[in-house]
Amino acid sequence: MSRDSQISSVDQYDVVVVGGGPAGLSAALILGRARRSVLVIDGGRPRNASAAHMHGFLSRDGAPPGDLLEAGRREVAGYGGTVLQGRALSAARDGDGFAIEIDSGRRVRARRLLVAAGVTDELPDVPGVASRWGRDVVHCPYCHGWEIRDEPIGVLATGPLGVRQALLFRQWSDRLTLLLHTAPRPTAEQAEQLAARRIRVVTGEVTGLDVAKDRLSGVRLRTGELIPLRALAVAPRPVPRAEVLTSLGLAPAPHPSGFGAYIAADPTGLTSMPGVWVAGNLADPNANVLGSAASGSMAAGAINADLMAEDLHHAVQAHNHPFSSESEARVCEKVVSDRRHGLDPVVRESAE
Repeated sequence: MSRDSQISSVDQYDVVVVGGGPAGLSAALILGRARRSVLVIDGGRPRNASAAHMHGFLSRDGAPPGDLLEAGRREVAGYGGTVLQGRALSAARDGDGFAIEIDSGRRVRARRLLVAAGVTDELPDVPGVASRWGRDVVHCPYCHGWEIRDEPIGVLATGPLGVRQALLFRQWSDRLTLLLHTAPRPTAEQAEQLAARRIRVVTGEVTGLDVAKDRLSGVRLRTGELIPLRALAVAPRPVPRAEVLTSLGLAPAPHPSGFGAYIAADPTGLTSMPGVWVAGNLADPNANVLGSAASGSMAAGAINADLMAEDLHHAVQAHNHPFSSESEARVCEKVVSDRRHGLDPVVRESAE
């Protein structure tokens, strides 16, 4: 007996969703309400886990991120969905669906696959940055800008997008310092823009953060100089959690925005592999919580429509060619004549 045939009926689903964040749970909610059997495999590593609050989510502004996920899991379960704590390791084509390996050793099968595992933010290698991440070391002004408005803010430049990030954060405070760190010097045009917005530019490598009473007080340069700050904006490199997708031959590509990588897909999240969708930060590393949730809902609608088309095709076939022992005998007679189940007439007679 093959491993595929050992998968029990309870391990087969219409849709398996890899990732239990806003995108994955939103998709599972829509699919559950569409009366689809759905399994969410949740690795428990939300991108915003270090943040105390999330912002910009209508009706949920300021709520702890964990509260949203907890409510989402309850809602999914309310429509018959299952949320499994674990990590999907790989997936493979299995007939007209997919077989997914989980780190527990369990193997499940899905007619369709949605991967919404998100990204891991790779932070600049500066001592102190990781421990303050999501508190007073931030990256998204729309997520944290209001809370640090009018404070002295530093922007740690680690690449060419540092100038753009500084100009953006200038909307929230006029006390901006661009720390060139390891980034190239601004072009003449960029220098003019920075000067016009009265953004201070500091050269020199940042070697650490100063913290007093559990609050950022500044950053230190290699020269020993302290630059007083209350918040530090950085540009992490979002690394796609794409192991399941790469096992199917779908590789991340540079995002058109120049920020991170993504899995190319159509507007609904359908990838180049039929039956496989992506949502959330795998589809767009710039998406916030609300945008990720919306992309999960969009993908779910497309997946249900795809399943509906397949169900309809099978229903029409069954309607036009209903199964019966007589019809099976007629088919066998036309297809195999005197051969039955691999036995030729001589073998069959001896078997009898």
